[in-house]
Amino acid sequence: MRIKTWVIKTPIILASLALFLFTGCSSLTGEEIARLKINAVSSSVNFIDDEVTIALKKGDEIALWSDMDMEYDGDVNLRFRIKMFKDGTKTSELEIDPTQKNITIGEVKTKIMNSTKWSFSGKNSEIKIEEDGNYTLKSILVASKNPSLKVNKAELVLKK
Repeated sequence: MRIKTWVIKTPIILASLALFLFTGCSSLTGEEIARLKINAVSSSVNFIDDEVTIALKKGDEIALWSDMDMEYDGDVNLRFRIKMFKDGTKTSELEIDPTQKNITIGEVKTKIMNSTKWSFSGKNSEIKIEEDGNYTLKSILVASKNPSLKVNKAELVLKK
């Protein structure tokens, strides 16, 4: 009889564990509230940006994550340039290096001789909201000159 009890309880335990792990990841990384799909490098001739407007409250902490997939030869320096507006008035500008992250999820980096293929999702920075309001974030991706750079994905993700 004990074997039947164990067999019946095992699926319940496994389902509970799976639910805990699934929700635990969200609690560690935060809930996605917006995504800016830039997906290309801006230049003086080709300006590529994205923006999002969200209502935020005083005290909200917004984490800035980068979701990247790229290929290049040699070295490359990348920066997301972000302008933040509150109710239409510019409040700040910041730059983040998507490769400088303090939490990384699903990173795969392959380097063969001088060629690199790199994809990851990583937490780069946080912003603390000082006042209630509608906040607009506008961003572009800039890079050092490297003609071999191929950006398959470059998205700035906002999490709460």
